[in-house]
Amino acid sequence: MNLRRLKYFVKIVDVGSLTQAADLLHIAQPALSQQLATLEGEVGQQLLLRAKKGVTPTEAGKTLYRHAQLILRQCDQAVVDMQAASRGLSGSVSIGLAPGTLAATLAMPLLRILRARHPGIVPYLNENYGTTLSELIMSGRMDLGVLYGGRNAVHGLLFVPLLREPLYLVGPGTMPAPAETVELSTLVQYELYLPRSYNVVRRLVDEAATAAGLSIRVVAEIESATTLAAVIGESLGATIAPASLARELVVECEAWQSRIVEPAIEAPLALCQSDHLPLTEPAQAVKEILLELVAEIPGSFPEPKARPAAQPSGEPA
Repeated sequence: MNLRRLKYFVKIVDVGSLTQAADLLHIAQPALSQQLATLEGEVGQQLLLRAKKGVTPTEAGKTLYRHAQLILRQCDQAVVDMQAASRGLSGSVSIGLAPGTLAATLAMPLLRILRARHPGIVPYLNENYGTTLSELIMSGRMDLGVLYGGRNAVHGLLFVPLLREPLYLVGPGTMPAPAETVELSTLVQYELYLPRSYNVVRRLVDEAATAAGLSIRVVAEIESATTLAAVIGESLGATIAPASLARELVVECEAWQSRIVEPAIEAPLALCQSDHLPLTEPAQAVKEILLELVAEIPGSFPEPKARPAAQPSGEPA
């Protein structure tokens, strides 16, 4: 295989037509068909199914398409890195930050430091669910993510532990506030608004309650931090949130917070990247800045160590 044939193949799959692909590539259709036939001969597989309405990839074609996208992306980035070597770091870096976690507070410090140190780097910040971010990283469409995770192995991801956020019970000011800490068993007294079971905060709470033989009352499942703030503001009930989101709710909704103890529940925050795609030089620079920022936060791991793979999580609380 060579890069030119891979580019041709990707373009054909993208547009779904040999004729249109030939026009876009500025080559004759017979020549494009010959290049495709040569590629199929090299891999010993039929890659496209031809029909009157166009072409679609076979299963082998879909596999090659995924690999070809990554290969071509890395080749393009290699050119960018070589050009950057002579004039300072430049290029785009995509960073995922899980909302409702401490990750969201890193955005502004990261942007300020990048402008000062590496003005040629253009960051793309994406606040999204941890599962969505991890899928983007796994497929090579995102460079880095800061999200909850690190407990169970998942092929394709590499995690660097950052810190652990304690979980708090948060309630409206109109509801009697408990002490600064509250035992896990006390949660059964509250009507709770929590995210769905795939969310890491909900999973941690459910696991702790099950281990203690407790049955908590969840009256509604909410993923939106905005809606959750409205629930607290309207005094409809209480929620459980990591320390960073709990502080925001206390300020925004004139609420109270009480740290859950006996047992304490902590959500692990981690830096996530692909375990098979190397970081570009600009992405490596962004990673180092993120580690610097987290190292200044109390409770961070002093020397983050990479873990080969981890269960993606980090949904907003």
